[in-house]
Amino acid sequence: MATVDVERRSLRALTRWRTVDIVVASVIAVAGGVVFWAWSQLWVTTGSAFAAFPPSQAVMYGIWLAPGVIGGLIIRKPGAALYTELVAAIIEALLGSAWGLSVVFYGLAQGVAPELVFALFRYRSWRLPVCLLGGLAAGAAAACLDLVYYYGAWRTDWKLAYIAIVATSAAIVAGLGGWSLVRALGRTGVLQPFPSGRRAPVA
Repeated sequence: MATVDVERRSLRALTRWRTVDIVVASVIAVAGGVVFWAWSQLWVTTGSAFAAFPPSQAVMYGIWLAPGVIGGLIIRKPGAALYTELVAAIIEALLGSAWGLSVVFYGLAQGVAPELVFALFRYRSWRLPVCLLGGLAAGAAAACLDLVYYYGAWRTDWKLAYIAIVATSAAIVAGLGGWSLVRALGRTGVLQPFPSGRRAPVA
């Protein structure tokens, strides 16, 4: 009976959001939304530089997928990756995204993808391979949406190249970059209220 009570308390601690969780996740999301908005302007203005091979612009994609991985890695609670990525997308839309309200649907997909990866590992493994997989999943989801809504007329080889480049960018920027950032922040002590600060993620 005592073991069951301990397990229940452990489950509540894992799933229940504290005020500090909500505040920090919201800060990550708002900061991400501002970056999203600025990055969307850069994406539009640099499009001509990739005219020879349009799928290559996907090297810039990873920044849009970082908040979900970072939020999930810091908060380590179910829903954190989805919350940070979705709210960041909503902020971008409110600031005036080049793609209007459609970015909210992207935020949903890009948040669900890493959320499913973290859930697959029961929100207990936060090693680098898991973060890379989370970023890659977010990138794959975003790339598939792009091919449906914007690039459906592309040749098959361009489509495959685009998916590969987006997924790679996401794995490196959101996965590796997010893991490295949280690891560095954990060492400073600013994440002390979170498990990610008390025990920095390891490779």
